[in-house]
Amino acid sequence: MHSETMIRIGAAVAGLAVVSGAFGAHGLAETLVGRSGEHWDLATRYQMYHAGALLVAGLLAARGYRTSIAAWCFLAGTVIFSGTLYGLAIAGPRWLGAITPIGGSLLIVGWAALALARPPRSP
Repeated sequence: MHSETMIRIGAAVAGLAVVSGAFGAHGLAETLVGRSGEHWDLATRYQMYHAGALLVAGLLAARGYRTSIAAWCFLAGTVIFSGTLYGLAIAGPRWLGAITPIGGSLLIVGWAALALARPPRSP
């Protein structure tokens, strides 16, 4: 994934996290009670954290670091982790909870890949 693409996707994912947080707080305030509210809040927070991670990966890629694996893991992990939690929050099928850890695992792999991203070669 190209650095510009990472940055654009990271910004879009962050914007959607703000929209999701606002929607949860206002549009779904009466629906998201108890555990459902906790799921929605966690999904929104992790979506924003990993939008920031995508931005960092993009900025590092622009400086020559190899961050594509990290970026793909952050993107897929966010979609799976946050997506399944959003689904659980709005009374989705309980089996979604079994998929959530796959997204979390991808996020962890993304952080490891970012930590191990190779810097540009010195001239």
